[in-house]
Amino acid sequence: MPPPYAEPGRFDEHEVTVGTGPYAVPGTMSVPRGQAPGPGVVLLAGGGPFDRDGTSGPNKPLKDLAWGLAGRGTTVLRFDKATYAHREMAAAPDLTMTREYVPYAVDAVGLLRGHRSVDPGRVFVLGHSMGGKVAPAVAVAAPAVAGLVIMAGDTQPMQHAAVRVVSHLATVLPDQVPPAVVETFRRQAALVDSADLTPSTPAADLPFGLPAPYWLELRDYDPVAIAAGLGRPMLVLQGGRDYQVTVADDLVRWRTGLAGRPDVDIRVHEADDHLFFPGAGPSTPAGYGTPQHVDPAVLADIAHWLGRDRS
Repeated sequence: MPPPYAEPGRFDEHEVTVGTGPYAVPGTMSVPRGQAPGPGVVLLAGGGPFDRDGTSGPNKPLKDLAWGLAGRGTTVLRFDKATYAHREMAAAPDLTMTREYVPYAVDAVGLLRGHRSVDPGRVFVLGHSMGGKVAPAVAVAAPAVAGLVIMAGDTQPMQHAAVRVVSHLATVLPDQVPPAVVETFRRQAALVDSADLTPSTPAADLPFGLPAPYWLELRDYDPVAIAAGLGRPMLVLQGGRDYQVTVADDLVRWRTGLAGRPDVDIRVHEADDHLFFPGAGPSTPAGYGTPQHVDPAVLADIAHWLGRDRS
């Protein structure tokens, strides 16, 4: 079922290739019908081997966004992550966040800027979760990016967030997350923080099995500081019920680092979880398994922001 705000009769879709060489990936461009050149947006999925739709169980939040925005005049490009399309990349010992995201995002920006439906001066990057964390780095690598939409972008060091999240889950789901799991994450996070972390540290000793170069890069990466230096407009969105990226642990850093910027709009959708699905009560992983769609109010916020005339 498409989301209620999707209007498939108002746009067309076609396949594209993002990136070059053996690790190029397939993507989909959603193009509004019959209009003057308008905004374009590249969608970036969160951490992990996600497909172009951000598929999570029965849900496809990035497809929701693409269809909702394309029906409202924005050309949208979404693509499979290389760690999804090329599983061997996910196991590469030299994988980093930059390698996983940035070349593909930069190429996608170029594809949109060259498309007949897009005003080349109005191409934006929209990142969810880790896609939001990396979005400022994409804007550095692609100076033509006109602005950023950051949805549940994490700013707390990821190794610390991992301990926080698994500790939360151990509290709300004690039968599924025993204390030993929490202790394992604590030990792994301590190794990431320590001087003992080197490029040759085994991935098996680190959170999520990600290789040491990934963590060495993340340890020195500050998305808020980079975003603050960009001087480009930003829309930062957060779900109030999100236990993975939270108002208290992550949004507070965006608010502090971007304070006093009239071109930065920060909004909290109190009823929404990490995937911006509205609901009530504490959010748990089981909530992602119920068929849902991205909150219409979130889609409306993004569409309005992208459609602004900043000339």
